[in-house]
Amino acid sequence: MKAESALSDWAQLLGSAHVLNAQTAQTVYGADTTGVARRLLGALQISDSELLPEVMRIAGRHGVPVYPISTGNNWGYGTSLPASNDCVILDLSRLARILHFDTELGVVTLEPGVTQGMLADFLDQGGHPFLVPATGAGPHCSLLGNALERGYGITPYTDHFAAVTDLEAVLPDGTLYYTALREAGGEDLARLFKGGIGPASTGLFTQSSFGVVTRMSIALARRPECIKACLFSLKRDDQLGLAVTRVREILSSLPGIVGGLNLMNQHRILAMAAPFPHNRLDASGMIPREVIQELGEQYQVYPWTGFGTLYGSKRVVAAAQKEIRMALSGVASRLIFISPERADTLATVAAMIPGIRQSKLASTVKTLAKSLQLVAGHPNETALPLAYWRNPSQASGTRRNPAADGCGLIWYAPLVPMRPQGVGQYVDMVKEVTRRHGIEPLITLTSLNDRVFDSTVPIIFERDRQDAQRAAEQCYWDLLTTGQKMGCFPYRVGVGSMEHLASLQQHAHAFHTNLKKHLDPANILAPGRYS
Repeated sequence: MKAESALSDWAQLLGSAHVLNAQTAQTVYGADTTGVARRLLGALQISDSELLPEVMRIAGRHGVPVYPISTGNNWGYGTSLPASNDCVILDLSRLARILHFDTELGVVTLEPGVTQGMLADFLDQGGHPFLVPATGAGPHCSLLGNALERGYGITPYTDHFAAVTDLEAVLPDGTLYYTALREAGGEDLARLFKGGIGPASTGLFTQSSFGVVTRMSIALARRPECIKACLFSLKRDDQLGLAVTRVREILSSLPGIVGGLNLMNQHRILAMAAPFPHNRLDASGMIPREVIQELGEQYQVYPWTGFGTLYGSKRVVAAAQKEIRMALSGVASRLIFISPERADTLATVAAMIPGIRQSKLASTVKTLAKSLQLVAGHPNETALPLAYWRNPSQASGTRRNPAADGCGLIWYAPLVPMRPQGVGQYVDMVKEVTRRHGIEPLITLTSLNDRVFDSTVPIIFERDRQDAQRAAEQCYWDLLTTGQKMGCFPYRVGVGSMEHLASLQQHAHAFHTNLKKHLDPANILAPGRYS
């Protein structure tokens, strides 16, 4: 009854076409790659941010919880679903304006619905020499949403929230949040200086439920004279420890030039380049080791692949290449440096030459070319095919939507200290746990700085099989608890495991709970989100 009354009031405010009932909301927003299900009370599609304060006041009056989403493409972490049942989805994807752009200093102010692809088009059309902070999630994902989850990439500004300078939010009671510097010193200064003045409170709006962020200013990296990718291979698994040491040395000696370094195991690369070998599985439904080795030879993929990015002037990048060659000497094989333009040329040539065109190598080169466009600030769907690896059907529309297309994907994304022995133990743990649950061990280690990796492990499964979904869920929880015991814990989690966080905290949970009680005593904004 409360929900019906609230939906009626929201319909008067927003127009009935922008208010969805429970059944329609379930159809539009209910699918999720993790297989998690939530009971929805309805959905609001917001097209004017000025109406949000009254939206929140109506929620408070009726005691009906709302859960904001930016574009709802949070694949592997919950897609569009709230952390708790019986919420109304607050869809902000129609708030898609670029409100301000500093053409000289490269700071953009935008709304929640602005995607990576939209910003790329804006920069290209204006001839602005700045890079989109692209991620592998694809061009249709929100920049603001990624920053609020403290996402990262391998373009120059690796930490995307660190590049955020200013934001505005609507609090649960409908009042507005502005940074102190914006109010005291003006919008221009606030856009240019993250630190502000007084308590630094913007970080409270990341991975939290303290307010609905309606706009954000993000500093963009300037497009440099030269962009190169560094690619290398490790012929043996036992070289990983030495490679970690060398990667750490490279990152510490070349700050600002190396955007980031990835180390990806053979399984992970093959999942992006090769079809899943459904007809070559063993009795347990796993890909036999000899098949992985055979595919590795066909696609020219070694046990580990390193992928890094270099940004700077031609002279600086050339000097950095020499330093990296020296640092990786004796451990790396097939070390090359290649520009995005050169990779595109190779992919085009490979597609034209008879014999190579249909070869496995051509597929690998094509994947490489797309990956290099990503690090050059051009968003694409390079990484999205990963979600479809075990899915019997492909994308149903003109663009990939893993949730709507029935893909099964859960992300396990722990922080891993950059210590060779510990990294090796972590990799062994992931292989052991995933295989125990019938999941292929796909592992990436991405440098966040010269001290810690974020590892991404996609748990890929057939979502239309209940036994496969149960195995994937059990695998995730096994990874979470086993990793925690060895000192590795996720930097973000999906909606299905947010409630578990409270059991792992005492003082931090008490602090956050006190803040929540003050700002949102009725608990109407995103209940259960990271709590």
